[in-house]
Amino acid sequence: MLSQVDWETVWQATLDTLQMVGISTLFTVLLGLPLGVLLVITNRGHLWENQVIHKSLAVVVNVFRGVPFIVLILLLFPLSTFLIGTSLGPTAATIPLTVAAAPFFARMVETALLEVDRGTLEAAHAMGANRFTMIRKVLLAESLPAIISGITVTCVSLIGYSAFAGIVGGGGLGDVALRVGFQSFNNEMLLVCSFILVAIVQIVQWIGDAISRKVDHR
Repeated sequence: MLSQVDWETVWQATLDTLQMVGISTLFTVLLGLPLGVLLVITNRGHLWENQVIHKSLAVVVNVFRGVPFIVLILLLFPLSTFLIGTSLGPTAATIPLTVAAAPFFARMVETALLEVDRGTLEAAHAMGANRFTMIRKVLLAESLPAIISGITVTCVSLIGYSAFAGIVGGGGLGDVALRVGFQSFNNEMLLVCSFILVAIVQIVQWIGDAISRKVDHR
C-alpha cells in the first residue's frame, strides 16, 4: 500500500519541520512573553502605567496579527536573506514563523496575566514587593498554567504555519506533501505527510496539557 512512499525524503522533511517549529517556538516565547507582560503592566491602572507604550505595542501587535501569513513570508524574504544569507530552507523559514507567531502568543500571555487576581498583586505590594518581584512571583507564577497552554496552542499553530512555509521554499512536510505528493499525483506521500503532521500536533498537545496540569497547583 505504501510502495510509493520515499521514506528517506519523508524522514528528512519531518526533521526539517521539527527544526522550523522548534526554533520558531523558542524565539516566539522569548519575544512574545515580555511583549505580553509589557502589554499588561503598561495598561491603565497597572504596575507601570504608560499609555503611550501600551497603545504603541498594541498597534504593532495588531498590525502583524492582521497580515496573512503567506503575505508575511513574502514580505520578509529580504530580511531572511539579510540575516541567514538565503530565503530558502527551514532555518530561513523560522524568521517569518516567529514574526507571525510572537504577536499571537503575546496576546495569549496578556489574557493569562489579566486573569490574575488584582488582590494578590495588592497584597504583594503591601508586603513591600517591587515591580519586578510582583511580575515574576505573582503575575507569571499565578498564570503559568495558562501561559504553558498558550505555548502549546502557539506551537500547534506553528506546525500549520510550517506547512505554508514549505510551499514557498521553507522545506519540511508541507513542501514534500505539495511537490512530491500532490503535484506528482502521489497520494500515498500526501497521506503519509498529512498523517505525520497530525501525529506531531497530537504529541505536542498531549505534552503541553500534561505540563500545564503538573504546574497547576490550584
